[in-house]
Amino acid sequence: MPKTSKSAEEKTAIVLEGLKGEIPVTEICRKHGISQTMYYKWRDKFFEGGKKSLISNGGNNTSKADKARIEELERVIGKQAVEIQILKKSLNLL
Repeated sequence: MPKTSKSAEEKTAIVLEGLKGEIPVTEICRKHGISQTMYYKWRDKFFEGGKKSLISNGGNNTSKADKARIEELERVIGKQAVEIQILKKSLNLL
């Protein structure tokens, strides 16, 4: 089958269509121009994503190290914004 690029929304809709069970997967794949192997890969990823979300209780998976790094970068950006404002004032650009 020709390789086609589907958006995440399209893939989700195709997987959900298959999970409904109203139409055989073979027909769904033919209709959307994908292989059954591709459908089952998408379905498995769909299930894995849901499983991960339930395990983390839908919370943010950002680690403490990541949060600390984000805070540090926000401080740097804030400092640079202040420096830019000072430089603009000194050059009479404001």
